[in-house]
Amino acid sequence: MINITLKQLRYFEALTRHGHFGRAADACAISQPALSIQIKELEETLGVVLFERSARHVRLTGFGQDFAERAREILRSVDELGDLARVAQDRMVGRLRIGVIPTVAPYLLPTLIQRLNARHDGLDVHIRETLTQRLITELLEGRLDTAIVALPVSESGLVETALFEEKFVLVRQASDAGAPVPSPEGMREMKLLLLEEGHCFRDQALSFCSLRPALPRDGLDGSSLSTLVQMVGAGIGVTIIPEMAVAVETRSAPVSLARFPGDEPGRTIGMVWRKTSPLAPQLQDIAEVVREAAEALARRNRDVLPL
Repeated sequence: MINITLKQLRYFEALTRHGHFGRAADACAISQPALSIQIKELEETLGVVLFERSARHVRLTGFGQDFAERAREILRSVDELGDLARVAQDRMVGRLRIGVIPTVAPYLLPTLIQRLNARHDGLDVHIRETLTQRLITELLEGRLDTAIVALPVSESGLVETALFEEKFVLVRQASDAGAPVPSPEGMREMKLLLLEEGHCFRDQALSFCSLRPALPRDGLDGSSLSTLVQMVGAGIGVTIIPEMAVAVETRSAPVSLARFPGDEPGRTIGMVWRKTSPLAPQLQDIAEVVREAAEALARRNRDVLPL
C-alpha cells in the first residue's frame, strides 16, 4: 500500500504552481529544505520522479503532469469535505476565498467587505484580484471558492449567477465637455487608450468599437483604469471606463464624462462557483450581499455620472 500524505500533496501542488522550491516553501510557510524532503519522500514512495530540477526552475515530468491532475482532484475533494462541515453549521463561517477582476475590485470591495463583515461575523474573507482566466483556473482547481467576473464565462464546470448590469462611460479631456459624443465608428479614428491584453474589459471596449484585438493601435495599453484616466487628463487620447469606476478614477483628473447615445455599451457582472461546491446555498446568500453592495455603490456614483 502506497502511503501518501495530504501534506505531501499540498506541498507538491505548491511546487507545481510556483515552479520554484523557495517560492513554494514560502507559500506553504515552511523552510525550503523541509519542502524538498517532503517532495523527495513523495517521489521515493511512488518510485517515480515527479520533477525535472535545474538551478533556477523545476518542471513536471510526463508522469508528474498526470499525477498533478489527480492530486488537484484529491485536494479539491478534501476541501469540499471541509465545506460540507461548514454548511452543516447553518451559517457562513470560516475562510471564504473570493476572486475579483481588477476592473471591479477597487470600487466594489470596500462596500462589499463592510457588508460581509456586518452580515457574517464569523467569516474570514480572503481576496484574490487577478484576470478572469486566472480566476477561472484557480476556481476549477479548488484554490478559490467563488469569483466576481464579467459574464458569461461559458465554463461547463461552473455555475453563473448574474448580479447587476452597468454601462460604460466615455472619458475625454475637460475641454471636450459638451462636444458631440463620437459613434463607435468615430471611436476607431481616435487614440483610444485601453487596458493591456488579458483584461476582459479591454475586449469589451474593442468589441463596442468594432476593433479587432490583433490590429496594431496608436495608443496606450495600461495596467489599470487609473493610468488610462490620468493619461486622458494629460491630453493623450480618450478612454472608456465602467460606471462603478467613475467616482474614484475621475476625482483627481481634469477630464469630462459623457454617455454614449442610443444602445449604450455595458457589461453584466456576476458570481461563478463550481457546480460541485457544497457551499452553493451559502454562496447564493453571498451573491445577494454583492448585489446590495453594487446597488449602494451605484447610488453614490449617480452624483458624478453624466445624465
